[in-house]
Amino acid sequence: MNSPTPLPRWLGVSLLLLIAASFASNHVAARLAFDHGANVATAVAVRSMGAALFVLVLLARARVPLRMPASTLRRALGIGLLVAIQSLCLYSAVARIPVALALLAFNTFPLMLGLMSWAAGGEQPSRRAFVAMPIALAGLAAALDVAGLARPPAGTATLAPASMGVGVAFALGGAASFASALYLTTRWLGSTDGRLRTLVLMLVVTTVAIGTGALRGRFDWPADGIGWAALAALTVLYASAITALFVLLPRLGAVNNAAVMNFEPIAALFLGWVVLDQQVAAIQIAGALVVIGAIVMLTTGRR
Repeated sequence: MNSPTPLPRWLGVSLLLLIAASFASNHVAARLAFDHGANVATAVAVRSMGAALFVLVLLARARVPLRMPASTLRRALGIGLLVAIQSLCLYSAVARIPVALALLAFNTFPLMLGLMSWAAGGEQPSRRAFVAMPIALAGLAAALDVAGLARPPAGTATLAPASMGVGVAFALGGAASFASALYLTTRWLGSTDGRLRTLVLMLVVTTVAIGTGALRGRFDWPADGIGWAALAALTVLYASAITALFVLLPRLGAVNNAAVMNFEPIAALFLGWVVLDQQVAAIQIAGALVVIGAIVMLTTGRR
């Protein structure tokens, strides 16, 4: 099978930044939906089902056959399960530890992806990638105020070490699952139509989310118009972002470019300031500039 035609580096990175901003907007919309009555199982099931329907319409308009070889379908189902595990792990981490720490731990996935590919004898991370990714993580730590330097403690009860350990383990598990999904997508499904690939993945995630909600016995829906609008917005944003991500990566190369997705929590930080009236301190702005500098460093070297 022929490999997808690579995109120009500048175009691919620009699209990844746009995708990261879309994911960040989706998280802000999700917070609004949760604040107005929805729960995690409902949001994940609705957004994944919406993404599946969105991609199905694209496939129908392009008259792409809804067929995959049996071996490819099995691999796609396995990757879909990894994406579902990533969603559940990340939300489980957010439920146990501060969101900033959960996002920071999760954003180790580019490092995991690079090491995973290198260990498997695949695409080797560039020297710039090895330098830029830790710098980006350090910038994230400052931008998300993990050390609590930007504002005084909120006066809440101290988190038990066991709960902290479990939360971080969930976040790292989500990062490992997502890194595995990205690696296997480029290795196994690179020649498969990106829309068809995304359809299968989203159907698996929807099934897992519905099954999780059914086991818990609750699907909470928004209680007012703001909640419903937020639920619709997060569905549209997630559907467009996840489809673009899995269509783009095989044409760009995941290993040396996945660190660009570290822009997502930075975008969420500023969107939270604008939409949710969350204040941004000077140290957080400095951290954001460090992340942007790391992304520039990552994307200006030779391919």
